[in-house]
Amino acid sequence: MKFAPIIDPAVRKPAPKPVRVDLRKAFGMGTGLWAVALVIALILLAFNHSTLPLVIMCAAGVIIGVLLLIWEHFDRWDYRRLGQ
Repeated sequence: MKFAPIIDPAVRKPAPKPVRVDLRKAFGMGTGLWAVALVIALILLAFNHSTLPLVIMCAAGVIIGVLLLIWEHFDRWDYRRLGQ
């Protein structure tokens, strides 16, 4: 019966353990893409195109990406420290 786990929680299968992933790759790639977009927006701004909102948005993306990389560093440090 498909509703048995809803009615009786003892019938449920045990939940799998969470997988530890390396977020540095994802955050690094995202930050790199924002940095490339920032360079392109700055080049367009240098040629008198009105891309100031794009420059601000790309700079915010780079800043957030760097902050996420810092957060991942300390989160991984805590994970290693607690694992010992």
